[in-house]
Amino acid sequence: MAESLQSVMLALIQGVTEFLPVSSSAHLILPSQILGWPDQGLLFDVGVHAGTLCAVLWYFRATLASWFSVLLPGHDADGSELWAVSIATVPMVLAGWLLKDMIANEARGVPVIIATTLAFGVLLGFADRRAADASAGRSNVSVPDALLIGTAQVLALIPGTSRSGITITVALLLGYHHSAATRFSFLLSMPVIAGALLVMLVAYPDSRIGLAAHYSVLMAFAVSAIFAYGTIRLFMDLVQRIGLMPFVVYRILFGLALWVWITQEI
Repeated sequence: MAESLQSVMLALIQGVTEFLPVSSSAHLILPSQILGWPDQGLLFDVGVHAGTLCAVLWYFRATLASWFSVLLPGHDADGSELWAVSIATVPMVLAGWLLKDMIANEARGVPVIIATTLAFGVLLGFADRRAADASAGRSNVSVPDALLIGTAQVLALIPGTSRSGITITVALLLGYHHSAATRFSFLLSMPVIAGALLVMLVAYPDSRIGLAAHYSVLMAFAVSAIFAYGTIRLFMDLVQRIGLMPFVVYRILFGLALWVWITQEI
């Protein structure tokens, strides 16, 4: 019973934090380090990532249909957004292939999470303050800017950075308004999450799993998908109305709380 509750809570955390600029990886690492929760295993990771992927795919289903039409012969649709997302994905693919194991082994400690949470939280606040409003800011991400945003996304391999946080930050610093920066960040999450899911599926040692494991995966999938979709809808609305400062404040308070906790432990 306790293990099932922990699975639900972790799936909820994944669903809510995957698309918020607060770092889902940090929030998933900390329960095991602070509360002593056991690792839920690779199959659980597959379930929650599949859930968040389905959520973002469903939210942007009209965009995906437009992208598909771009690939058809004789199309007249604008394919600039598709190519921008494709180009921005390349640095993450290369870095994930070369560096992921090293970062996963050496950068998952609480001190690293504290440092990245605070540093990139302050940077996000700076970008939010100087960002142009929707009437003045840029909206269509160019290919050169997409490459810069995609390169910055590599930093998200370090827990505490936040993939959505760093991509939105760089987009804002490049002059894009909040809704455009957030939209591009979420679109960019689709190939990244799909790639991570593919790697996990390839790495899974045995395709034969029991009924209990099926139930655990389906539960993780459902919880993460529902909360991820709700988070995307809410965040896309909030960021246009109030900006990103509430998330900056949360990151700073979260980082400081972790710093107090780790100093007391020492």
